[in-house]
Amino acid sequence: MKNKKSIASQLILIAVALILLNILTDRFFVRLDFTSDGIYTLSKATKDILTNLDEPVTITAFFTSGSQPEIEKARKDFKDLLVEYSNRSKGKVNYEFINPNKNEETEQQAMQAGIQPLVLNVREKDQVKQQKVFLGAKIQMGDRSEIIPAVQPGTAMEYALTSAIKKVSVVNKPKVGLIQGQGEPGLGSFQQAMEQLLVLYSIEPVNLTDSTGSLSAYKTLAIVAPTQQFTDAQFRVLDNYLSGGGNLFVAYNHVEGDFQTMQGKVIDCNLNQWLAKKGLTIENNFVIDQSAGNVGVRQQMGGMSFTRQIPFFYWPMLRKFENHPVTKGLEQVMIQLASSITYTGSSSVQFTPLLKTSDKSGTIASPMYFDLQKQWTDADFPLKGVTIGAVLEGQIVGSSKSRIILITDGDFAVNGEGQNAQQKQPDAISLLVNSVDWLSDDTGLIDLRTKEVTSRPLDEISDGKRAFLKWLNFALPILLVIIYGIIRMQIRRNKRFRRMEEGYVS
Repeated sequence: MKNKKSIASQLILIAVALILLNILTDRFFVRLDFTSDGIYTLSKATKDILTNLDEPVTITAFFTSGSQPEIEKARKDFKDLLVEYSNRSKGKVNYEFINPNKNEETEQQAMQAGIQPLVLNVREKDQVKQQKVFLGAKIQMGDRSEIIPAVQPGTAMEYALTSAIKKVSVVNKPKVGLIQGQGEPGLGSFQQAMEQLLVLYSIEPVNLTDSTGSLSAYKTLAIVAPTQQFTDAQFRVLDNYLSGGGNLFVAYNHVEGDFQTMQGKVIDCNLNQWLAKKGLTIENNFVIDQSAGNVGVRQQMGGMSFTRQIPFFYWPMLRKFENHPVTKGLEQVMIQLASSITYTGSSSVQFTPLLKTSDKSGTIASPMYFDLQKQWTDADFPLKGVTIGAVLEGQIVGSSKSRIILITDGDFAVNGEGQNAQQKQPDAISLLVNSVDWLSDDTGLIDLRTKEVTSRPLDEISDGKRAFLKWLNFALPILLVIIYGIIRMQIRRNKRFRRMEEGYVS
């Protein structure tokens, strides 16, 4: 009888504990995040933006329900994120989930909101069928709205959602000026970068010759791939801008290659002389790196012509990056025809190398000849960590603090226009946008853009480590079962011995 009462009391206590736990989890949403990049933990930038919302935000998520496992996971992750946003904003973020695949009316509602379906191939009963899947959201604040057309599983959901909320909550966007007039590519040549920059900034062309007044309205000025000389008056305008605390991004081609004649030379532009006065000396050389991109070479064999891909060591493929907000999260960026940077300025101004080559690299003085038949050896790469991108910050001009980012490749994020437009690597675009963010934005959104599940393919780890992980996955569950069995057996054995003792009472 006593045992029955004890069991009943324990069951009541467990039931009460479960009810209390359910109430607490309903009021306080908590997730444990064991990922290396903290992708399930809200960043300070997101928390600050949500805390400072002036008006309520309504988020309508159009997600297909009951689809493939990865789609369901994306739906669950996005819903969990919205719960956290609502709690953090103290109820100013309101949300609802709609399944557009439920009926024709909800599908039309999603499409009218600007969310277009994705068509995926789904295997059912040994047949491949096409299914329309919705993975988007509409963010509304007052009469301002923003669309997230598709949330791809495993991507930076927090950045997409936070930047959309930031966009609808900001009435006057900060200005970023793109310098024009010295042969630089126009705004239309940055299609990929503009998609991200226009979320938070107003991008405007700026002609230094016409800028007789102050440029202080611009958070950042960008000089990308100029080909013509600057005048002394234009340099004075830039100096005045920096002396007022302005920030400057410079992507500069100091050398060029003519692949018709296979000659490489220094570009005749005086921007490097102005930068040298700030301590940023660009050397007259071509940087080479054993970690490099490939180039196609036409070859004849017998009566046939074919293209063979060979490493082109003048195109460094950067895979190791400095611990800096601009390069955080980047995995791979190709830089074409770069020159090395040496700092020769005052120690009172902080110089930080941003982009470095691998441990097997070198330099070749300009002018030079591109010899595709050259047999390269390790002796051709005697240097390591050659700087081809850098940050300068402090009192560069005058008493106000300013920042300059310099990268010695002006075209790394330029798509071009019309039929000549080319798709650039996502990380190359992130490098440009991260640079503008770090120079222009103080909310910390830069930390979110590359915050996602990082690709870690097994073919990039050693055979020994791969074998270890394989056997660990196989043996660990068996080992845990054996340990559990041994512990259980020992407990039962001890209990049996106690029962054999005199005076034992159950």
